[in-house]
Amino acid sequence: MARKRTQDLPDLSGLLLPRDQRMTAVEQSVLRHRSNTEVAVSLAEQIAARLASAIAFDLVHAGQRLLEQDICAILGVSRAPVREALRILERDRLIEFQARRGALVTAPTAKEVRNVFDVRIALYGMLLREEMSQDPKRLLAVLNAHLPAVERSVTESADDYATATFLMNSSIAAAASNETLADLLQSVSLQTFRYVRMGLAHHPGNIPRSLESWHALRAAVAAGEVALVVRIAESRIERVRDAALVAIEASDTSD
Repeated sequence: MARKRTQDLPDLSGLLLPRDQRMTAVEQSVLRHRSNTEVAVSLAEQIAARLASAIAFDLVHAGQRLLEQDICAILGVSRAPVREALRILERDRLIEFQARRGALVTAPTAKEVRNVFDVRIALYGMLLREEMSQDPKRLLAVLNAHLPAVERSVTESADDYATATFLMNSSIAAAASNETLADLLQSVSLQTFRYVRMGLAHHPGNIPRSLESWHALRAAVAAGEVALVVRIAESRIERVRDAALVAIEASDTSD
């Protein structure tokens, strides 16, 4: 007889959904773009990428438990790679392990949002300063390549816009010459993606203003204005953080 599913156990059928652009974006971030290289991706990494996508798009909710046996059953794999996959998700702070409860999807809190966005602002500023000093044309090329998709997504959904900007940010990080900085930023970006979605869903009116800031950033990069580039990026990230905080407060009030 199948085990009765309780409220804190997720429906994992979303792990079997066909991969689309949004899922692929999250998966590539978990894999740090290794899926586009000749380096083999392990089964554990593939499982972690699928789980990360389910968490990022709220198919698996905050506070729910991820049981090894359930993941094994839905994906048809053994426990060893699943156990390793959960450790990868713990590395990226998408889950946490609690005594007697096992792996739980991390729940957003105001403190966590502030902390992760503080780190993101610092890392993103470092990356932009470095790229502007070394190869601003490369940064401009990335922006030019992705902005058309970002512009199209404005008329679609908050999820589509969040994904388009996530892909652009991931490409900016991947193009960086400092691989350590890029890896750290990719990890933080994966955490903040959940909060970006939350903020945009709560206040989709922020999307046009966000797009304006991306155009302003591109213009500043083209003009070689390093301080302005960093200031525009930091202001945009701060607005995203504040929108997520408002969404969390609204959620807490409704509970």
